[in-house]
Amino acid sequence: MRNYVSSWLQPFLHLLYPHYCEGCHTDLLSKEILLCALCENSLPKTNFWNIPNNAVEKIFQHRLPIQAAAAAYFFTHDSLLHHLIMQLKYHNMPKAGKWLGNRLGQFLLSTERFNSVDCILPLPLHPKKEFIRGYNQALLIANGVAESFHKPVITNALIRNQFTKTQTLENRISRWDNMQGVFSIPEPNLIRGNHCLLVDDVITTGATLAASGNVILSIEGCKLSIATAAFTAIQP
Repeated sequence: MRNYVSSWLQPFLHLLYPHYCEGCHTDLLSKEILLCALCENSLPKTNFWNIPNNAVEKIFQHRLPIQAAAAAYFFTHDSLLHHLIMQLKYHNMPKAGKWLGNRLGQFLLSTERFNSVDCILPLPLHPKKEFIRGYNQALLIANGVAESFHKPVITNALIRNQFTKTQTLENRISRWDNMQGVFSIPEPNLIRGNHCLLVDDVITTGATLAASGNVILSIEGCKLSIATAAFTAIQP
């Protein structure tokens, strides 16, 4: 009886509370779907997960000994992906993080380059910034990755000690200098000997990921890979 009532109410509720594609505003039946098939297929995939020495990995050459790195999509301003990232970070749309993470996890699962990963570490926010935002977008993406990639997410191993200002307007050198000493690992046994996948939303210069990655690699036996939802370049 309950299933019958639910099936009867669903179309009625959809009329009252319609759900639209974030890209083209086409009516979507399920609230779990973020984009229609056409808009999802329009997102510019990098294919980096299949390419050794890709553009993300080159960022860390001579700075961080990583096993592999990839980003799901290319990020450009005034694009659909830009809209999704902005909605996630500044307009209280946590489901965009899970959706992007799911896609990223599926891409990582399609290659052997990330097979030896043991656990997933989301890039942490400072507690003050997380309180202001309401959530850590990197954790939402990491949870989405875990659903597809089937690796545990460890949230209390890597912490952020300092509240840093946004680096959007900083140049490459300033970004790297600003991140020194920002991260620590209070409980090394949580990741000791593990191959950790460090996850974030967008990679530009890689300064934040490198600073946290070096802390991870300071723990005995740890290896590091990196995955982000998006990749963009920044001018020196």
